[in-house]
Amino acid sequence: MEPSLILFAFLGIAMGGVLKGATGAGAPVIGVPVLAVVFDVPMAVAIFAVLNVISNTWQMTTFYSEIVDLRLAWSHALAAAIGVVPGSILLATLPKEVLTVAMAAVVFLYIGLRLTRPDWRLTRVQGQRLGPSLGFIGGLLQGAGGVSAPVSVSFLSALRLGRLDFIGTISVFFLAMAAFQIPTLIALGILSWERAGLAVLAAIPLFMGMSLGTWIARRISKKAFDQAVLVLLAAIAIKLTWDAFG
Repeated sequence: MEPSLILFAFLGIAMGGVLKGATGAGAPVIGVPVLAVVFDVPMAVAIFAVLNVISNTWQMTTFYSEIVDLRLAWSHALAAAIGVVPGSILLATLPKEVLTVAMAAVVFLYIGLRLTRPDWRLTRVQGQRLGPSLGFIGGLLQGAGGVSAPVSVSFLSALRLGRLDFIGTISVFFLAMAAFQIPTLIALGILSWERAGLAVLAAIPLFMGMSLGTWIARRISKKAFDQAVLVLLAAIAIKLTWDAFG
């Protein structure tokens, strides 16, 4: 592999870590599309499935006691865990071009939601009612493309959770999915020991980015940071679309 591609992958994972460190979530939103450009969608999803376990185990251990509504957190997470299985089957069976276009569409959807519905809000009762169905959809997206943020992050943001409550809740969500996703990816031949080893190495730039994201979050406005991330995501989605149709 060319050194420039390795550097691009390193920076993409680190940038995903910056987003996760600053907001508590979102590393796959940047990291998976970047790795999909460097490798392919299945390999990108496999690597980030392992990375999600590493990063979210630490976050859940640290912030689980901060979760205000455990019923909402676990109903949302367990439904997502169920959804990730059929999503992973789609990952193994759909053509590469379809997955690449789907990945770009998911990223564009996330951008659209952030731009058009910045003030969308749900009550706690509405969240408990919608949590399982939205969790299942998020699991499908996670399994098929490695990115559930268009559903999961938007849903939890709409509940206006506090930062520590949000981090604890989203960590439960990701780990519940990983408990089903990783065995499914192994059974389908998508996650191998080699890819797991690459994921462990990828944890280095991820945690470097998380540390930087925590530092940045204390020094710039969240609005400015979000705008920069959305511009980067748009560029990645356009590149994926170009690769699929070029």
